[in-house]
Amino acid sequence: MNIQYKAHPWHGISPGDNTPTVVTAFIEIVPSDTVKYEIDKETGYLKIDRPQKYSNTIPTLYGFIPQTYCGERVAEFAELKSGQEVAKGDGDPLDICVLSERSVTHGDILLQAIPIGGFRLLDGGEADDKIIAVMRGDEFYRQWNDVSDCPESYINRLKHYFLTYKQLPSEKSSCEITNVYGRDEAHEVIRRAMDDYQSRFIAE
Repeated sequence: MNIQYKAHPWHGISPGDNTPTVVTAFIEIVPSDTVKYEIDKETGYLKIDRPQKYSNTIPTLYGFIPQTYCGERVAEFAELKSGQEVAKGDGDPLDICVLSERSVTHGDILLQAIPIGGFRLLDGGEADDKIIAVMRGDEFYRQWNDVSDCPESYINRLKHYFLTYKQLPSEKSSCEITNVYGRDEAHEVIRRAMDDYQSRFIAE
C-alpha cells in the first residue's frame, strides 16, 4: 500500500520560498465561524478551542505562518519598538490576518498571502504580533501594498476584535495594542519569528 501522511501544518509545511514578501498561511478561522478553532500542537489537527463567548466574529481569515515562533527575537523587537517591557513571546506560531474580497467558507486550508503590515499586541506582557496581509491574486485587495493604504475603520475593526473577543464586559482587558506598523516592519517580525523557530525547534 502507498500510505501518505498528512504534514503537520506548523512544522511540516514551508513558510514559502519568497518569505517575507509572500508567505504561506494556514487558515484556522473564517469570519462565519461561531467557535474558535486552533491547531492542536501535538497532532496538527484542527480542534475546537472554545465557542465564541460573545457577539464578536473575526473580521478576516485568520491563522498562522508555518515554521514561525514568537520567542526571544520577536519579544526583543516588540520591546524595542513599543518602549515597554516585554517578558517573552507567547510561544505560538506567528498569527496572520488575511484580507480577501471573496468568501472562504471554512478553515483548515493553505493560501498564499502578501504581508502589508501588522499590529503589536501585548497579551499579559507577552508579544503576540498580528501580521496583516492580503490574499495573493485578490482582485480588490491587491491594490493595498502597505497598511497605510487601508481605511482606518478597517484597522480599528481588527484591533477591536483582538482587544475584546475574550473579555467580559466588566473585566479589564489583559491585551494592549502598542503599535500599528507597515510592510517593512512586518517583514522584520516575520524574519525574527522564523529565526525563533529555528532556534526553538531545529537547533535542539
